[in-house]
Amino acid sequence: MFMTYLRERRSWILLFLLLQFLVVFIAYIDSAVSIQSALYYVFLSALIFLIFLLIRYQKEVKFYQELEEAEDLPDFSEREQLSPFEGMVAESITHHFEALKKTVSESEHRLDEEKDELLSWIHEVKTPLTALRLMIDRLEDQALKKEMTYEWLRIHLLLDQQLHQKRIPFMENDLYIEQTYLESVIFGEVKTLQSWCIQKGIGFEIDLEYNEVMTDAKWLAFILRQLLTNAVKYSDASDVQIKSEQRDGQMILKIADKGRGIDSRDLPRIFEKGFTSTAHHQDHAATGMGLYLARKAAQPLKIRIDVESAPGKGSTFTLTFPKSNEFVEITGM
Repeated sequence: MFMTYLRERRSWILLFLLLQFLVVFIAYIDSAVSIQSALYYVFLSALIFLIFLLIRYQKEVKFYQELEEAEDLPDFSEREQLSPFEGMVAESITHHFEALKKTVSESEHRLDEEKDELLSWIHEVKTPLTALRLMIDRLEDQALKKEMTYEWLRIHLLLDQQLHQKRIPFMENDLYIEQTYLESVIFGEVKTLQSWCIQKGIGFEIDLEYNEVMTDAKWLAFILRQLLTNAVKYSDASDVQIKSEQRDGQMILKIADKGRGIDSRDLPRIFEKGFTSTAHHQDHAATGMGLYLARKAAQPLKIRIDVESAPGKGSTFTLTFPKSNEFVEITGM
């Protein structure tokens, strides 16, 4: 900070040095002025100027250090004395900060209104969607029924994804950690995808050696929904394997499919928002949101999601649940 201050005041320092040089130069060319007296004057002036610089440094730098280190707007009213320029800076910063805070507040209010309107719209759309499902179930044309069910399911999953996307930023207020049975959660999600799986000839091999886990059942269901949807979407006439095990005191859940797999260059990016694929970039059915939302929802639950995949050989997603003592961080107990 001291070097920064010297650079800021270099015009003062240069002016002082120039004046001292002028005094010595006059003493040199004018025999009436003693060179010893001139040098003595320069020494005293330099000493006084150095003390002056140190005093001003302590006073001025304190103000700017407060600005640099402050995480919020400093309370300038508590300062006993501000120089005229410091007062102007403080007044300008306060004015712009208040204006910015007002703008942010208005923007947050608009976003909250838009979020509430969107959530309301999603809930309203679910009513005719439910009625549409009942009408589809009454269709006698089985081919048409399968096609209609598939399109209905796509709309249902997209609405559900959008609903949870809006809730994820506030999901910590909605968490309810309890003993959860994996079997009931998994079978519930498999049942939702049943018609789609029948259409594609996809089955499930479920081997739950360990069935109980401490987590939030609703959000775990959402995470599994994204992974199972991907497994079904990118697989053809094969089985999706779901297996649980314990390793080092942690519950492990694996979901493996035999679909098209993921290119090695895409693996580091599959959890990024909006990323679809470089190998299948023309796939218009992909939104690039499922895996992103799954990982976002897993973070507050302390669930780690890993993936192993190879093109043409399928993908294996591994969910590692936290140890018992890690739930203290989640529940705050």
